[in-house]
Amino acid sequence: MSLVHLANTCSHLQNASRARLGLTSIPDTKFHLKLMLALQNSGFVSTVVRGGPTPPPAHNLLSHPSSSDPSHPIDPVTRHNVASRRLWLGLKYWNSEPVIEKMELVSKPTRRIWMDVAGLRKLVLGQKSGYVKGMTRPGECMYVSTDIGILEARECVERKVGGMLICRVR
Repeated sequence: MSLVHLANTCSHLQNASRARLGLTSIPDTKFHLKLMLALQNSGFVSTVVRGGPTPPPAHNLLSHPSSSDPSHPIDPVTRHNVASRRLWLGLKYWNSEPVIEKMELVSKPTRRIWMDVAGLRKLVLGQKSGYVKGMTRPGECMYVSTDIGILEARECVERKVGGMLICRVR
């Protein structure tokens, strides 16, 4: 997991939302995929589709094609095309305002921040925990990398798991 690439992804999504793009792409990595699926579950992103260097057709954005369907073939990932694979994201807007207003890293490449359940509980309640400011704005989410995957901070408190703080989205 490279936090440098994640910092670029956060700024790219923030800039794409401000530019009112409907569709954007980021590099396809396992970590990016897990984080984008967590963002989709929270309602920040409408669709997440794996694809190549060109945007997928509109019908792929509405429903995921099966690999057995001959009219919608999925290109297999090989060592020759792995560098060109992209994650295509559908961005959301509400009342002509972007849903992703700001997306920033909490852990930096030079300083990773790990938090236990008690610290996460303080953050969820809006209190400061260590160097990290609590979540005080409505709709604000913080994502945590845990042993069981990438979870939102409130879900980590419910499941009683801690981990490394990744990013904050509002």
